[in-house]
Amino acid sequence: MEEILRFVHVVGSAVLFGTGAGIAFFMVMAHRTRDAATVSHVAGTVVIADALFTATAVVLQPVTGAWLALVVGWPLSEGWIVLSLVLYVVTGLFWLPVVFIQLRLRDLARGAASAGDALPPAYFRLYRVWFAFGFPAFLSVAAIFWLMLNRPAIALL
Repeated sequence: MEEILRFVHVVGSAVLFGTGAGIAFFMVMAHRTRDAATVSHVAGTVVIADALFTATAVVLQPVTGAWLALVVGWPLSEGWIVLSLVLYVVTGLFWLPVVFIQLRLRDLARGAASAGDALPPAYFRLYRVWFAFGFPAFLSVAAIFWLMLNRPAIALL
């Protein structure tokens, strides 16, 4: 059972990290075109990818992680596990608003593309927030990877 749980947990983390990186890359590349139709199409795809892949992995990761810890015998109060969970919450605090921002970016781009207009100022304001929120989320996930791989001894106060 441990091998299956470990496999599912690792695959889930790869999906979470990979989808996030892919979404970021394609959104940035679409944004750079400043073309409303391109941004509309890519943002629409990004919203679907987030719903299918990221959201599924977000739900499965803590479940498989807790189950794996139980099977292996790691107490959930281990410092590296607690810090991983804190970083997971931090990631979520930045990811959840991004989901709604992506929906709004898509809608703004669709509206502009339908009207034959340029992307509106509201799009660019939201895009800057979307872009900025990616950094703490990405760094938190990278730190979680490090913690999971190294399982350092971290004393809790």
